[in-house]
Amino acid sequence: MSEHGALQDLVILDLTRVLAGPFCTMMLSDMGAQVIKIEVPGTGDDTRTYPPFRKNKDGKQESLYYANINRNKKSLTLNLKSEEGKDIFRRLVKKADIVTENYRPGVMDKLGLGYEELKKINPRLIYGSVSGFGNTGPYRLRPGYDILSQAMGGLMSITGAVGGPPTRAGSAMGDILGGLHLAIGLLTAVHARTLTGQGQRVDISLMDSVIAATENTAIKYLESGVIPPRMGNRYAAVSPYDAFQVKDGKIIIAAGNQRLYEKLCNDVLHRPDMIDDPRFTDMEGRLKNQDDIQAVIEDTLGELTMDEAVELILSKGIPAGPIYDVSQILDDPQVKAREMFIPMEHPTLGSITVNGCAVKLEDTKPSVRTPAPALGEHSEEILSSYLGLSPEEVAQLREKSVL
Repeated sequence: MSEHGALQDLVILDLTRVLAGPFCTMMLSDMGAQVIKIEVPGTGDDTRTYPPFRKNKDGKQESLYYANINRNKKSLTLNLKSEEGKDIFRRLVKKADIVTENYRPGVMDKLGLGYEELKKINPRLIYGSVSGFGNTGPYRLRPGYDILSQAMGGLMSITGAVGGPPTRAGSAMGDILGGLHLAIGLLTAVHARTLTGQGQRVDISLMDSVIAATENTAIKYLESGVIPPRMGNRYAAVSPYDAFQVKDGKIIIAAGNQRLYEKLCNDVLHRPDMIDDPRFTDMEGRLKNQDDIQAVIEDTLGELTMDEAVELILSKGIPAGPIYDVSQILDDPQVKAREMFIPMEHPTLGSITVNGCAVKLEDTKPSVRTPAPALGEHSEEILSSYLGLSPEEVAQLREKSVL
């Protein structure tokens, strides 16, 4: 395995805060990119005040939320409203490959630090922005949050119990999807730069990202004129593909094609008659009669535990699995084998656990190398190594509240 990070030659100036942007730069830093997190002096990223908290060695509360999303990064505090702060930022831009920000559109332009100005300084610069609604369109200046993207992108309208209210996904999926799309866009622009020699702007909208993730929901409406209803854990294209009650909880069965359905009927339910039953002979019929299928499955498997039911179904070659809570996820051998939770030592919090990287590379393996930084922890190091400032010059900047 290589000792190099896949993106170790990329320098990223990261102005993002909270989740969508920091999730993107977390992924890129896991892959080796040098991420300089630029934070507001005195306060920093909003998530430094988000729970869950743990008392540090000084007895003060620190955010584990922040620690999870901002590992592998370095923190530079910089007052971008001051002329000296802007000057330092512009000088850093000359050295950078990528700038990321998630301000409302127009904020960076008002500061004199928008893409049109920065590309004059560094034509190879890739400028990535992620906002609620993007940099174009009538909603561009609206504030954007995860729940708004889920609501206006259509995810809430198809999520929830049958007949129940629209429901937000349990995690901030709009922000995560926005972060993923930003990462893809930035890496695409990096490759394009090898072809053109020029940087470009990457413009990501949380609403767009959610719409893209609703896959064929709009297509179904355009074709039928029917607004797709909330279906609980069911899927509008496949049946049986749902959660089913067993003795001590619920399991998932995903019989995604005719062969799997017939194996389920023959080998698990011992109901070959359900293959030729006119209600269930094809997928269209099974989708219309899901309640009847569910009744048979739950009656047959109802006295089995989750482990027993899943083992039985898998032994017949049919996809199945338990519905885990987070304690079961943490203890699962597959999760451990894939290193999806990483224990690490934090200088003030002690032993903590952070999420692993879901991208697995065989050679240049992503890694969690350093803990999330204290506010402004690396200011002197960054200004010295990138701009050649002396400790005395850094101290003067602190006195002027530039840092």
